[in-house]
Amino acid sequence: MAKKTDSVIEGLHSLGFRSDPAALKALLEQATKHRLSPVQTCEKLVVLERNERDTRNMTSRTRAATLGTFKSIDRFDWSHPKKIDRALYEHLLTMDFIPQAHNVLLRGASGIGKTMLAQNLGLIALQNGYTVRFTTLAAALADLLKQESLPALERRIKRYTLPSLLVLDELGYVPCDSRSADLLYNIISRRHEARSTVITTNLAFKRWGTVFPGAACVAALVDRFVQQCHVMDIDAESWREKESRNFSPPGKSKKKTSLTKKRPRR
Repeated sequence: MAKKTDSVIEGLHSLGFRSDPAALKALLEQATKHRLSPVQTCEKLVVLERNERDTRNMTSRTRAATLGTFKSIDRFDWSHPKKIDRALYEHLLTMDFIPQAHNVLLRGASGIGKTMLAQNLGLIALQNGYTVRFTTLAAALADLLKQESLPALERRIKRYTLPSLLVLDELGYVPCDSRSADLLYNIISRRHEARSTVITTNLAFKRWGTVFPGAACVAALVDRFVQQCHVMDIDAESWREKESRNFSPPGKSKKKTSLTKKRPRR
């Protein structure tokens, strides 16, 4: 009986089954023990194999997404920002914008949670079966600029043009040359009305030209990105500045300040 079971498992794997042999063996033994019909056995095999493929697919897409480590959205303090459109963000979490190939702009000063919000959009997209790529704009451009030939560049740029959702973090933090502007324009142009792009920045659209001084394509780049774009402006104090003020090294207590001023001696 054991040899027959092993033979069936080998046959299933030769047909492309990816389920673990131990899981398949347990399923076949259960089917025999409970005298399941051939149809019932096949139904259980289908469920087992589908779950295995879904798990592998999620693992592969998560690895390719390079989201990094970040806090989940339930830890975001919505009461901290002076201005933030929570309703818009919660609508974005439904992922309705991805099938429509709409873009998203998260704009505000440094240290207010734009990256965290963008990463959580990427995570939810993964959980909904989409392919995702997260990167800083500087890292993406550096990756493309080091390609030594046009065929190599064409192969590598697909890393940024093919995912269902591309997240480009930190536009405006590092100045770029005109060739970098052309590469970003190429990415946005290829994704235009086909796939969604999320960008985080600290700059208004009219100031994007300061990141790419002298580049002629910036106006066209902005025009394509903003055509179907959900813009979320965030006005808040930097979390890092706030935490640094409240930080007290271990073993070192904060100095207490007296509320009453000493009178100067006469």
